[in-house]
Amino acid sequence: MDMETGTSVLSRCPDLPRHRWTVDDYHRMAEVGLLDADARVELIEGEIVEMAPIGDPHIAASIRLLHLLVAAVGECGRVSAANPVRLDPHSEPQPDFAVLRPRADYRTRGPRPVDVMLAVEVSDTTLRRDRGVKRPLYASAGIPEYWIVDLEARQVEIHRSPAGDTYASVEIKRPGDVATIEALRGSTIEVSQILG
Repeated sequence: MDMETGTSVLSRCPDLPRHRWTVDDYHRMAEVGLLDADARVELIEGEIVEMAPIGDPHIAASIRLLHLLVAAVGECGRVSAANPVRLDPHSEPQPDFAVLRPRADYRTRGPRPVDVMLAVEVSDTTLRRDRGVKRPLYASAGIPEYWIVDLEARQVEIHRSPAGDTYASVEIKRPGDVATIEALRGSTIEVSQILG
């Protein structure tokens, strides 16, 4: 790390060959103890990336949102909190929440893109990453709906209709508005309840 610029020395040499880890490699590293079981990391495009520490505003919003999602989804889906979703052989992010289609065999095969109706990231210090890294990943994987709960701006960005590595539709919802989970048309959440 270059202490003056805060950039990786390797970032100055983009032509250097790099090894991209697969999700299977990543899991094997954890099994043999190369990754600490408590490490806050996720696999993004073959790289093991540290996750940001979780502060009090993020915790408070997550507690509220978990309760709201479970109530809104009911028996029409399953709410997964801070669990990984295998998007492809080289990416397994851990969205703050994923609303999954109900199926009996999650124990034997974790969620894949086809299972995810909605992915949600709660953003305070991670907004750049959630927009610049997570959004293209989720769109490329075909996740139909992606919410960014922007705690700083006090709004929810609702991204729908994946098209390549972006979403064709973006709506901004603020306190007083209602957010609808598109795959579950009857499932709505008041934005003011999410933001507190």
